[in-house]
Amino acid sequence: MNHDVLMARVARKVKDERVLKLIRRYLEAGLMEGGVASARREGTPQGGPLSPLLSNILLTDLDRELEKRGYRFCRYADDCNIYVGCKRSGERTMAAITAFLERRLKLKVNAAKSAVARPWQRKFLGYSMTWHRKPKLKIAQPSVERFAEKIHQTLRRARGRSLKQVVEQLNPVLRGWVAYFQLTEVKGVLAELDGWIRHKLRALLWRQWKRVYTRAKNLMGRGLSEQRAWQSACNGHGPWWNGGTSHMNAAYPQSWFDRMGLVSLLDTQRRFSSAS
Repeated sequence: MNHDVLMARVARKVKDERVLKLIRRYLEAGLMEGGVASARREGTPQGGPLSPLLSNILLTDLDRELEKRGYRFCRYADDCNIYVGCKRSGERTMAAITAFLERRLKLKVNAAKSAVARPWQRKFLGYSMTWHRKPKLKIAQPSVERFAEKIHQTLRRARGRSLKQVVEQLNPVLRGWVAYFQLTEVKGVLAELDGWIRHKLRALLWRQWKRVYTRAKNLMGRGLSEQRAWQSACNGHGPWWNGGTSHMNAAYPQSWFDRMGLVSLLDTQRRFSSAS
């Protein structure tokens, strides 16, 4: 972000010279690299409270340009999707808007993250859409994969804790994620993730039990017959395999996790939908 271009846009509305000087000093605050402070020549301080506002001030020119050209578009901060009728039109638009950003606003477009593609092949703020004639909003696959990795890491750190403690640690993560993606219209992925999380928790239990006797005893305590409990405890398979088996599903069904207070992504999303 070019400081002179940005300050020219800010000065359109802000007439107080003291405020303009303060913003300029904020932009030029020293940048620490390798323990050495150096003056900032371009860009805004990352994570700074003023940076998103300044970004929007600069990119308002982009919004006006897109409106003037009659494009349909969505923009949030520096992430922008422009919708046109065909690939050729998309390529022309990409070239024209890239030139506008580089010449008028002195911004460099990230070519690696930019593309002309079908809407369902792209993501925007973690969402994507289906390919149907009347498309539905869905959670983009990379967002699902990042969430799954976060759950995986959380459970790895929780191996020595009780399941109640694990559920208490998981719940804020689950609530926060589904609250962000509450607008999704494709619910299947939420049901799949709910089942996968329960599978992970059953596998965690199996790993914590360690010994055959402990496994058999706990399975019997959950209502399995002595014969089935001992056969299951001696099967020789690992925690993940056992986490998805009928004996662990019978001993720890979904209703048991509901009573434990485990947040259901699907049920929470449905509550959000009914409340809106």
